[in-house]
Amino acid sequence: MSERVIPLVDQRSAALAVPLPTTPVPATGLLADTLGRPLRDLRISVTDRCNFRCNYCMPKEVFGKDYPYLPHADLLRFEEITRLAAIFLRHGVRKIRLTGGEPLLRRNIEGLVAQLAALRTTDGQPPEITLTTNGSLLARKAPALRQAGLQRVTVSLDGLDDAVFRRMNDVDFPVAEVLAGIAAARAAGLAPVKVNMVVKRGTNEHEILPMARHFRGTGVILRFIEFMDVGATNGWRMDEVLPSREVIARLRAELPLVPLEPTAPGETAQRWGYADAQGRHDPALGEVGVISSVTQAFCGDCNRARLSTEGRLYLCLFADKGYDLRSLLRSGASDDAIASALGAIWQGRSDRYSELRSSLPAEPGTGKRRIEMSYIGG
Repeated sequence: MSERVIPLVDQRSAALAVPLPTTPVPATGLLADTLGRPLRDLRISVTDRCNFRCNYCMPKEVFGKDYPYLPHADLLRFEEITRLAAIFLRHGVRKIRLTGGEPLLRRNIEGLVAQLAALRTTDGQPPEITLTTNGSLLARKAPALRQAGLQRVTVSLDGLDDAVFRRMNDVDFPVAEVLAGIAAARAAGLAPVKVNMVVKRGTNEHEILPMARHFRGTGVILRFIEFMDVGATNGWRMDEVLPSREVIARLRAELPLVPLEPTAPGETAQRWGYADAQGRHDPALGEVGVISSVTQAFCGDCNRARLSTEGRLYLCLFADKGYDLRSLLRSGASDDAIASALGAIWQGRSDRYSELRSSLPAEPGTGKRRIEMSYIGG
């Protein structure tokens, strides 16, 4: 087994200027990239800070007590985030997900939720607004978030065994407090709650069945995510990836499952429903999902854009540079000009890293380092 190597490189400075196109790109809601993929999902990172130090995302070796986080003045203000979100909606976005870092660390995050909830899509409907969190602050925040207009929440939880969970979050945070946050979210009406478990071979794969047993029949949707090669600091190795097909095989050995259809185009998770005695999906028992970004690429219908906390637009989770929208915003450009620039960027998009992964050169020596997940969210 190879030694874990963590390159200490800060890629936040990498940015691309955003020129205004000479031929305007109208915001018709029908925008498509070079592969015909529409723009439907916007993921917004509201902070680069997190109170966990999970080794697959923000390992202590890099993100220690002296790590230079972005100064507050560099972050997009809530009004700037809302303005950009409104422009993205004009291009066809229907779903907005708030991420981090840990988004609940951003002061008055419910105020941002309220601003976003007042926006409308091209067909006059409010956008779907969701949030991904580690759950540590969710118990106290859930009611205010729901009142502000948040519809759903996804909680990251990598195991039920307290010792395993404390070891993985690396700040000795107890699993009981995350479970209390999930309960509070359900009580507040942030439903259905989704729980994401990153599975690392040799670390927490023994938690797959206990997690499934715990959430089966509760209304919580559990999803298992393959350990991904995001960024440059998580020490990713292919031998630590447990393929989703093995996850499903372990589950089916004890819990009968039947495949379910996707709920929406571009959905990242393959859905499986718990079956009744007749082999049919029992909605009362619920479902699980697997996200197989390493072993089964889903680039072909990817409709997601990502906005970093300092206003950089990334067209792929595995990108190495983002487009500097903050400078465009603060230059005095009109909404129509920004919409045209966004349209031109998306029309030129050809990213499909996961499909090409096996044919690409190794990162060392290429001069490129992918952006960190903690910087633009998952």
